[in-house]
Amino acid sequence: MGHSLLCMMGFFLLSTVICGNAEAPPKLTVFLQPSQTQLYSGVIYRGETVTLRCEIQGGEGAQWTYEWSRGQSRIHSASREYTFRSVTVSDAGGYSCWGTEGSSWTEWSDVITLTVLSPPKPTVTLQPSWTQIYSGETVTVRCEIQGGEGAQWTYEWSPAKLNTPPTSNEYTIISATESDSGVYSCRGRRSFSWTEWSDIITLNVKPPPKPTVFLQPSWTQIYSGVIYRGETVTVRCEIHGGEGAQWTYEWRRGQSSIRETSSEYTISRATWSDRGGYSCRGRRGSFWTVWSDIITMTILFPVKPTVTLQPPWPQIYSGETVTVRCEIQGGEGAQWTYEWRPAKLNTPPTSSEYRITVTESDSGGYSCRGKRSFSWTKWSDTLTVVCKLDTFHSF
Repeated sequence: MGHSLLCMMGFFLLSTVICGNAEAPPKLTVFLQPSQTQLYSGVIYRGETVTLRCEIQGGEGAQWTYEWSRGQSRIHSASREYTFRSVTVSDAGGYSCWGTEGSSWTEWSDVITLTVLSPPKPTVTLQPSWTQIYSGETVTVRCEIQGGEGAQWTYEWSPAKLNTPPTSNEYTIISATESDSGVYSCRGRRSFSWTEWSDIITLNVKPPPKPTVFLQPSWTQIYSGVIYRGETVTVRCEIHGGEGAQWTYEWRRGQSSIRETSSEYTISRATWSDRGGYSCRGRRGSFWTVWSDIITMTILFPVKPTVTLQPPWPQIYSGETVTVRCEIQGGEGAQWTYEWRPAKLNTPPTSSEYRITVTESDSGGYSCRGKRSFSWTKWSDTLTVVCKLDTFHSF
């Protein structure tokens, strides 16, 4: 891996014995080069180059010969320095040295432990952590190397457009465009050792979504914005393609703001004052969508049903079959339930019409009303049916 990195571990003082003279014993130290923060704890990454150096303080000028050991095993090196090029896991262990000069020798130095790890794998993250970004939003792409804190890393990015010197561990994309869409990955380097490439993260930049406003319940009249006074209706804002984002919402009726920040706005017992055009937009962070199209809500009085007789003959004879029908003009498509007079017709499920094989007991007045949600129509006018002498009269 070429060059040795520059560094010092700190000093391990030794009591040293030098045979043959009475001079003050020199001090002997083993330390590592290079000087990344990790090396202060004896940690390097597989593939890096590291040098162990044996220094004898107070022994300057002497022609020392050195001996090295790892654990209990001797190393065949008489040099002051012992270099690992492209260090492997098998090089890990505790190292110490001693020196000799003529008949004089030092004691063994304290042990320094060399830990060899596989290079950490970076992670690419997005801030905010949305992978779906809209045109105009700002996002930061960040390369994080867990366990590599404190090292002097340089970075390489894919795509290469991010590699404008000096390369950084993060890039902020201000006012993102669709051209920023793609996959991002990174790797880190210290000295001549590279980490592996991170897993990719995919960034999608799309045009801002346009919300849609619609009403519930899903009656035909509601889709055209028509409800009856006294009914309950919910106005809902949906942002298609924005699922999963933490949206807040702004509502307005006409040009007036509505104090509601959720995706739904419920009107209980609608009144005339609730009529008008409703629209919404969504916000996440500092980004706003465009306003939705307007849906116009019209408030009407509940309609008045009409009871009809089919067939509409002026005379009905005993034993004939007729249909009494409740018709709600303008209420087509709604999920109506019905109430009848006389009450004998209210056997569930109540229907908009009944077939009757006529007898004298069926004579009388017939009327109806309809209900959807919690709103009732008025009662219809009464249709009178008279049955005499096998003749069925309708007035």
